Amino acid sequence: QVQLVESGGGLVQAGGSLRLSCTASGLNFDEHGMGWFRQAPGKEREAVSCISWSGGTTYYADSVKGRFTISRDTAKNTLYLQMNSLKSEDTATYYCAADPIRFGSAYDHCSGSSPGPWGQGTLVTVSQ
Repeated sequence: QVQLVESGGGLVQAGGSLRLSCTASGLNFDEHGMGWFRQAPGKEREAVSCISWSGGTTYYADSVKGRFTISRDTAKNTLYLQMNSLKSEDTATYYCAADPIRFGSAYDHCSGSSPGPWGQGTLVTVSQ
């Protein structure tokens, strides 16, 4: 059974930075793409960024390009999201997801209708 545990959320001022982590178990981490998704209050969940199983390709939503960086550490079965220059509109619960398709692409994972099993989420609040 896949388990994903996110951490690193919190309260930060606009312009600040946070790094989210997601530790995965119950899957061959180096065979699956991973992604970050977020859901703001009253809004649908949206894709933020995905990274391929090899780490070789990434996808970013336009709203976070140039500010967020996704990475993965296969030795630690951990996914990261470095978030810089945070804005109030980044306030949301952030979830990581494992691509249910082995060796899939980052773009397909982020744009697919079934991004995979979710973690419990970590709340990011950006104050003005």
